[in-house]
Amino acid sequence: MAILIILSILAIGLILMATESLNRMNKAAVAMFVGVICWLIYIGYGTDFVVAEHQIDFLSYLSDNSVGSRSVKSFIASSIFIRYVVAGAEVVLFLLGTMTIVEVLNNNGCFDFIPEWLRTRRPLHYLWMVSGITFVISANMDNLTTACLMLGIMHSMISDSRQRLIFGSAIVISAACGGAFTVIGDVTSLALWTGGRVTPTTYSGMTILPCLAALLTILGLMSRSLPHRLALTRTVAPYRGDDTVLTRWQRLALLAVGIGGLWFIPTFHRITLLPPFVGCLCVLALLWIVNELCNRALLGSDRMVQKRLPEALQYVNIQHILLFIGLTLAFGAVNETGILTRFFDWCAVKLDSFFVIATSMGALSSVFGNVATVLANMSVCSPDVVEPHAELVPIYAPNGYFWPLISYSTAVGSLLLPAGTMAGFALMRMEGVKWRTYLSHISGKVLAGWVVGLLVYYIMVYFVY
Repeated sequence: MAILIILSILAIGLILMATESLNRMNKAAVAMFVGVICWLIYIGYGTDFVVAEHQIDFLSYLSDNSVGSRSVKSFIASSIFIRYVVAGAEVVLFLLGTMTIVEVLNNNGCFDFIPEWLRTRRPLHYLWMVSGITFVISANMDNLTTACLMLGIMHSMISDSRQRLIFGSAIVISAACGGAFTVIGDVTSLALWTGGRVTPTTYSGMTILPCLAALLTILGLMSRSLPHRLALTRTVAPYRGDDTVLTRWQRLALLAVGIGGLWFIPTFHRITLLPPFVGCLCVLALLWIVNELCNRALLGSDRMVQKRLPEALQYVNIQHILLFIGLTLAFGAVNETGILTRFFDWCAVKLDSFFVIATSMGALSSVFGNVATVLANMSVCSPDVVEPHAELVPIYAPNGYFWPLISYSTAVGSLLLPAGTMAGFALMRMEGVKWRTYLSHISGKVLAGWVVGLLVYYIMVYFVY
């Protein structure tokens, strides 16, 4: 009965999150509420779940504690719940670090070169340039942050709303593809890395070709319907947060520290074995010091206090973080009921092809979002669940073929609908993009690119590796 209640609450929450544009309920708020309620119900029936899933550990715990309902709650809080809190905190701290790094770079004008490079009247040149820059930057930073940054730059350059739909969609798609092929480029790939499902080098080697194939296919189709001439605004003022006097070399130094430091994080993790967020905090601290050295003439003056922050970028990122926390707690509660073990056993018999599972999950991610879909698969295909199935271990074990595929499939598949990703929501809010317009002009092209990327991955697995 308790399992049914928890599953029902999770299902209702996922439906509410998928229909946010209709019910006007913030999906992050729904996710957090569902996560807390699921754990409250779990604790209410805690004795049954603990005895069924953690009998040995619980008996060992009782050897030093008295028997009673309070002991059950204490065991859940200290031994079960805390694991999901730690797993979520690792990702959240990493995201907070990268978000702050981007804001420091943005406030110092380190991205002013982008409008300079994009200043052209040729639509085809603009499309490939803005997509290429977005793809590269999102591989180094969080793709949502990159999408918001590039959407703001594009909005300040293009005056026609229809053209902003095309190029804004290209930015969101490029950010998703770029973020999907590195472990630091997307919250889902970051969760796979911190959860021990993938390692950075193997993951990137498996996903870069499918991501590139999907992006090139989509951009090739989009290039066929471009306008003859870009409707550019007359002036584009570079955003620096204030009138800082940093030279170009100082901005390049800050950019090198920020981006280079992010790329060094996987190496830092491999050398020290400390969680990735520790390396991110180290990079942030170093960048902060360099920033204060470069801006020492402004320290203590009113101008440093008056620096503006990109509020839209901040809001969307914080919402993304809260969404991840809520979903982590919700799927954690479901995982602890033991129902996911039985579900995986059923999938192992009925759906013996991991390609079928990954493709289905990619389609579902367009409705429920890529974060929820990947976290659900991480819970269902956890190491404890997969271990009894010896024939499936090479597929679902760390660095198995399934994890890069599910990451790619959900990252691109979630773009089939405008509300499948937080970046898509940002596009809808910033540019007023309607569902019908997106479905008519973008979804078909995304579908073609998604299928091409899946075919590339299939060829890599069965004919190359």
